[in-house]
Parts: sequence; structure tokens; C-alpha cells
Amino acid sequence: MRADQLEAYLAGLKQQQRYRSRLLVDGPQGIEICIEGNSYLNFCSNDYLGLAAHPEVVDALQQGANRYGVGSGASHLINGHSRAHHALEEELAAFVQRPRALLFSTGYMANLGVMSALLEKGDQVWADRLNHASLLDGGLLSQARLQRYPHNDSAALDAKLQHSHARTKLVASDGVFSMDGDLANLSALARVCTQHQAWLMIDDAHGLGVVGQTGRGVVEVCQLSHQQVPILVGTLGKAFGTFGAFVAGSEVLIETLIQRARSYIYTTALPPAVAEATRTSLRLVIQESWRREKLQTNIALFRRIAIAAELPLLPSNTPIQPIVLGDVARVMAVSAALRERGILLSAIRPPTVPEGSARLRVTLCAHHESEHIERLVGELSMLGLNI
Repeated sequence: MRADQLEAYLAGLKQQQRYRSRLLVDGPQGIEICIEGNSYLNFCSNDYLGLAAHPEVVDALQQGANRYGVGSGASHLINGHSRAHHALEEELAAFVQRPRALLFSTGYMANLGVMSALLEKGDQVWADRLNHASLLDGGLLSQARLQRYPHNDSAALDAKLQHSHARTKLVASDGVFSMDGDLANLSALARVCTQHQAWLMIDDAHGLGVVGQTGRGVVEVCQLSHQQVPILVGTLGKAFGTFGAFVAGSEVLIETLIQRARSYIYTTALPPAVAEATRTSLRLVIQESWRREKLQTNIALFRRIAIAAELPLLPSNTPIQPIVLGDVARVMAVSAALRERGILLSAIRPPTVPEGSARLRVTLCAHHESEHIERLVGELSMLGLNI
């Protein structure tokens, strides 16, 4: 597009209240967050277990920088693959109970890398209609034929797979859906994929560390093996509080990704100090189960009082608690009014969510206290009557 067309495009976004702006944050993530000199009660962070500014994680990052420097200097396949990276991969593989794990710089790059490595023209990929954008883009960029199936509808997926004659078939789904907070119907997906000899790829970015008794995510909840869910993607910037992502699976899968995943091969490796910080946060995820227990207590409290206040919740038992208002203008007004009252809660609008489903996306963390949650619901109740 020409410059004048870009200007018209941006003006149109502003007119439709779909223009996105960045907030300037001062200081670390936490329940209290400082934005441009003002403090807010934070209900927007994916730092579910409160590890992003944990002193031990910060210290591990500093010690890692002292040992390895700041940058990794090159891609993993040149000379950027440090002992810190290698140790983290081994520890992540052990955590999710799979033979191997491979680090990527972001979850977006992990999803694109897997699909580009395993699929090509003539293959087919099926994606849940509410999947994260990275899974959709991964399918499109793979050159395979992409089809979307209705949300969590394994019967519809089964019908589509029955008519496929593709050599390679792949089904991709979020584990915990990032805008709705519900879990994939993983047992049914695994059954359908096994029946039709299709890869099953689960991006459990919002489940690992949080969901399941030991934090191993939706695969643990559904008690499935790595053979039933052969491709598991996780991110490290949410419950683990750091940065990066990984893919876990069989020896042959990981070796194939090393050889073929362009978003792994052709990018600089994650800073080794970040890998060291993540090793510490992974240990805390494993050892400090009280964080998940407190988080579940907070989720139950929020849902109980929000339902009593007749807020329009979706059926989610995860830290992601959407309040669907539908109208973009209304969602923006409520978000702005909350900010005036010292509460930071994001308005999520199309195209991130489907038309007519604009929402406030509440995210709960282990460090929220009952008075924080009660304050949020109280303010929402009052605003619901006045906006």
C-alpha cells in the first residue's frame, strides 16, 4: 500500500475503535504495575505464577549474564548453542516426560517452525477455529491445505479427516485457548488423530506450569502419552516468567526440526542468561506447588463472586476469565473507566476475537489476594450499571 493508503487504513482503525496502542511500563511485572508514573492493580498479565520478577529467577539471569555475556552471538547451529541451552532442553524434556525438547526464541517461531518442517504442498492441516494466530499463520505458510474446524468439535474434525487423501495430515490446537480460557477436548482429538494417522500438535502456552496437578498442562489432565500427543509446544514467557519457547517430542521429531525448521535454523539463539533464568523458574514450578494451589483458589473465588454479580463469564476454570460484552465501544469504555479507578484490564477486540465478541480478558495470578479480586468484581458490577 502507498503512504496515503496506510494513513487511511490507520484512520479507519481509529474510527472503529480498533487502533492498538502500547502502554509504557516502568518497573517489573507484578500485581501492582507502574505505567507512566501511575500505579495500577494488574489483571492483564500472563505471569500466572508470579515468577517474572522472582528474586531467584532474577539472580539466575544475572549470574548467567556474568558467565555467558548478554547475547548468544549466533544461531544454535553455528556456535550459539550453550551449555545453558542444552541443560534447559534436557530439563524441559524431563518435565513434560518426553524424549527430547528443542528451544525456540518465541512460541510464534516454534509453531511456524514445526509446520514448515513437517508439511509441504499437497499435505493438509486442520486448525481449531479459535486457535492462536501463530497456528493459523504456521498452517498458511507451510503451503499445505489449511482447513479450520468448529471450536472443540471433534466430530466435525473426524468428518473432515475421513475425506482427506493427503500424504501427511496434521491437526493443530491450543491446549488452553488464550482468549476463552477453556481446554481443548484433547482425548477426543487424540482418538480422531490416531484413527486417521494424523499428527496431533498441541500448543499449551497457557496450560504448562498452570494446569494439571504437577503443572504439566492439558496432556497431564487428560492422562495422555507422548505417542498420543506427539507434538507439544510450550512457551516460557507466561507461567515460567521468562522468555522463549520449546517443542517437545520424539528423538526423530526433534532431529527433523533441527534440520528443517527455518525459524530455528536461521535465527540467533536465545540469550544463554535467559536459559539459566528459566532453569530456575522451572525448578520453582516443580517444587512450589502452592503457587498452582493459590491460583486455583483465586480462580474459584473470582468465578463465585462474579457469577453472583451476574457478570457475563465464559465457562473457564483457568486463569483466563473472559467477560464478553460484545460491543467494542462498550468494552473500551469499561476498560478506560477501570483504569481511572486504578485497575488495568485489557479490552480485547476483533480481529483478535470474533466479531460481536469483544471482551475484557481477566487474567488471574497466584499473587492476587482476595481483596484484589473483590475490588475488581465490585468495580465491574458498578460499571455494568452505569456504562
